[in-house]
Order: sequence, then C-alpha cells, then structure tokens
Amino acid sequence: MLMEDNLPASIASPDDGASSSLRSWLAVVAVAIGAFAFVTTEFLPVGLLPRIAADLGVLPGTAGLMVTVPGVIAAISAPGLMLVAGRMDRRRVFLLLTALLLASNLISAFAPDFLIMLVGRALLGAALGGFWTLATAASGRLVQPKDSAKAMATILTGVTCATVIGVPLGTFIASFASWRASFMATGVLVAIALVAQFVFVPSLPSTTALRLRDLVALLRRPHPRRSMLMVALVFGAHFSSYTYITPFLLHNASFSMSTITWLLLGFGIIGFFSNFAVSSTVTHNLKVSLGVMISLLMSALLAMPLLEQSSIGVAALVLAWGVSFGALPLCFSIWIQRATPDSPEAGSALFVSIIQVAIALGSLIGGVVVDHVGISADFLFGSGLALLGLAALASFGRSRQEVPAKAMACPACTD
Repeated sequence: MLMEDNLPASIASPDDGASSSLRSWLAVVAVAIGAFAFVTTEFLPVGLLPRIAADLGVLPGTAGLMVTVPGVIAAISAPGLMLVAGRMDRRRVFLLLTALLLASNLISAFAPDFLIMLVGRALLGAALGGFWTLATAASGRLVQPKDSAKAMATILTGVTCATVIGVPLGTFIASFASWRASFMATGVLVAIALVAQFVFVPSLPSTTALRLRDLVALLRRPHPRRSMLMVALVFGAHFSSYTYITPFLLHNASFSMSTITWLLLGFGIIGFFSNFAVSSTVTHNLKVSLGVMISLLMSALLAMPLLEQSSIGVAALVLAWGVSFGALPLCFSIWIQRATPDSPEAGSALFVSIIQVAIALGSLIGGVVVDHVGISADFLFGSGLALLGLAALASFGRSRQEVPAKAMACPACTD
C-alpha cells in the first residue's frame, strides 16, 4: 500500500498550489470508500467461517481457502497488473478493479457451493493486488499538492475503518440475517464506491511504467530481500491464526457468537488507536517499535491456547493482539519505504505481493494444521513464525540503508 509515484505524497510542499476543490475531495472519498470495501470483502469470511463452512458442507480449515485463494491471486496481480497496465489511465483501472470487486461480492453472496464461492473470491484477488498498488498513489494526484497528505490520510482512514468494523459488521449482519446478507451488504457498498468513482474521479494518465527488471533488480539487493522475508514471516504468523480466530473463540474458548462479534470489534478499535499511537514515535524508533509489536504478537499467539479456559485471559490476549497488528502494517510500510527509497514503484508492488503471499500461505498452512492437529496447534505455529520474524528483524542490526526520518515521512504521521 505504498506509492506508485517517485516521491511520497507527504513530501510535497505544503505551500505548492491552491486549495483543492470540493470535487477533488469527493474523488478522494470515493477512493476511500473503495478501500473500505476492498478490506471488508477480503476479511469478511474470517468472522463468518463457521457459518459458511457448515452451510456449504466443508471443514473449517478448507473454508480458509476463501482467504488463501484471493491472497495467491493478489500476490500475482500486484506486480502483474502494474506491468500490464503500463501507462493506462488510472481512472479506468480503478473502475475496472472496483467492478471486479462488485462481481466478487455478488457471486459469493449467491454461491450454491464452495467451488463457486472460490470463483467469487478469485475475482477479489484479481482486483485486490492492483488496487493496493495504485490507491495511495492516487492521493497526491486527486488534490492540490499542499493537500496531498490529508488526501492520503483520508484514503488510509477507509482502510483503518474496515479493520475496525469490517469483520464484526459482517458477523453482526449474519447474526440476524445470514452470511449471504453480509456479502450482499458489502456489494451495495462497492456499488456506491463504483458510482462515486465514475462521477468524481478525474482522468489520471500514468507518467511512469513499472518494468520487470525493476522488480528483479530490487530483489537482488540483500537489504530489501531480507525486509520482504521479515514481512512475510510476520504477516504469515498473523493470518495463519487470525483466519481461524472465530472457530477458536467459539469452540475452544466457548464464547457465544454475540460475544465474538463484540470482541472482534474491540480487536479493531484498539488496533485503530494503536496505529495512531505508534505513528507519533515510529519514524524515530522504527526498529524498536517493530520489535515490541512483533514480540506482543508472538506472546499473544503463544498464550491463547494456554489460557483458553479463562474468558478474561483470552479476551485480554485478543485485545493485545489487536494492539500489535494495528501498528504492524504502518511500521512495515515505513520500513519498506526506507529499504527502497530509490525504487518506490517496485518496492510498493513487491510489498503488496509479499503480504498477499503471506496471507495465502498462512491461511492455507493454518487450515491444514487446524484440520489435522487442531486450532491450538495452529496458534502455536503462528507464534513460531512470529519468532522467526523477530529473528529476521534482529539480523539487521543498525541498518545503514535506512534514510533519515525527515526524508521519508510517514503518511499517517503528517495529518
């Protein structure tokens, strides 16, 4: 979710240009609504997993493919779409990707069997990688330069709001209707985003085109390569376990579905505040911030199976987990910016791609562990991946390749 342009929007001069028009801000809001819809759709199955698995006649671990399949495809589409799109007008790309998201939600809502459900989720993956590679880049082009930081913050707010209420909103709708109604409601939101983008987003001709050799050259450098490995390990730790958090809370911790809904809402809310709390210090203490949050993630995953008989203990660990993952995407975004300051387009595409690979493999391997060993073992597996991620972070020492904090400002810190 980094930038396609050569310089972060947050670096633009605050005095450059006039104030942005109302139409420009409506275009930003249209993209933010799309961001909210993408994130909500991606993780909607997490809160609905037991219901969908029972209704479509598959095991919970198999149902985890609803997260794995879009992750695999998004990992390919992130760099792939950028290579294919070339200099195509980004407005057309946005409309195409949002239309694919709408089709994904409708197919998922009316899927008669699990195979058709996976077809719908595959369409999500095709749109997902490209959207994230482009979304934040659009912020600096939709408004005047002096407003670019606020525009980016607005788009990222759509992401944050989705992490806060996306999954619990789906479980809430399903609690009085059905899981199909959750996908239909998200589809309505996508339709609103599509219309808003069609009406308000202006033409966005591309000034650069990502080349395959840019990606290859970046991966040949040890610092970015190890950075991507660290991202993969930590995101894999999270999603190998988070994909199956609802079955764990339902069956292992004996929580009711209504309690789970509120607990997942708490996970998102505390993550929202964690993101903003860390943003005030992360640019000056990036490695320490990462180390603390990865350690917190590892500890929460390790302790969950041990305290599953304690409702208070499990609830506290879920909230601690939320603190960790609320801050980690922000920390990693800044880390990758600093690791690839001379190749922001390639760094952005690879960052999005590696996250999707981690989501796909994490949920897939986690599903195998859940079906054959148990959910508790899956959480221990996740804590092991987090430990490896912590070891990868420690291997960097005091990196000489990080640029000064002032030269690479964090988008979330500029508002």
